[in-house]
Amino acid sequence: MRFKMKIYRIPAETKAILFDIDSTLYTNAFYAHEQVDVQLRYFAKIKGWSYDEAKSKIDAYRQNWAKEHGGAKTSFGNTLTAFGISIEESVRWREKLIDPAEYLEHDAKLVETMEALSQKFRIAAVTNNPMIPAKKTLEVLGVINFFDEIIALDTCFVSKPHKLPYERAAQSLALAFEQCLSVGDRYDIDLAVPLEMGMGGIQVSGVKDVYTLPEILTHAN
Repeated sequence: MRFKMKIYRIPAETKAILFDIDSTLYTNAFYAHEQVDVQLRYFAKIKGWSYDEAKSKIDAYRQNWAKEHGGAKTSFGNTLTAFGISIEESVRWREKLIDPAEYLEHDAKLVETMEALSQKFRIAAVTNNPMIPAKKTLEVLGVINFFDEIIALDTCFVSKPHKLPYERAAQSLALAFEQCLSVGDRYDIDLAVPLEMGMGGIQVSGVKDVYTLPEILTHAN
């Protein structure tokens, strides 16, 4: 069942919107799955394990991590570090293995949405993908020119959920946390930390919810 968009908080003086990219600015369940699965297949290959064995080990680690952290989720990149794959190595994998143009296309409605939002707000991306695939994704969608900043995995070399990418985004935009609104599809990864920092937060179920943001934020500010 598709959940409805959830507004946690919209800052009284919103100056910037910090967007997650994957499964937020596009809706493509197969590609969202493939971005992780292609890394899982590569991980299994270099470890000399079967796909099922690698998946079982990854799943077990993430389930145990969630139990130890009150049910919160951790990213795939952070999970790989527990198996000796550094964030730097993970960046290289993603640059080599992920090509957004194979799965995504120009989104005229998203372009219209971003054009409207950019009239009132600074626009940034905070993503767990490296800069190269992040930029390629925004280029394919047709919206890269609306982004003032892109904070990627290889900007800070830490993966969401972590404060540092959000701190870097606010610093780059010369704004206080309380002037920023984080928008993403996963509460634990994209919203919990920025909300703790004093930012706003909106959870979306996909790009169709993003299309509604100009109207929502016009009434909120």
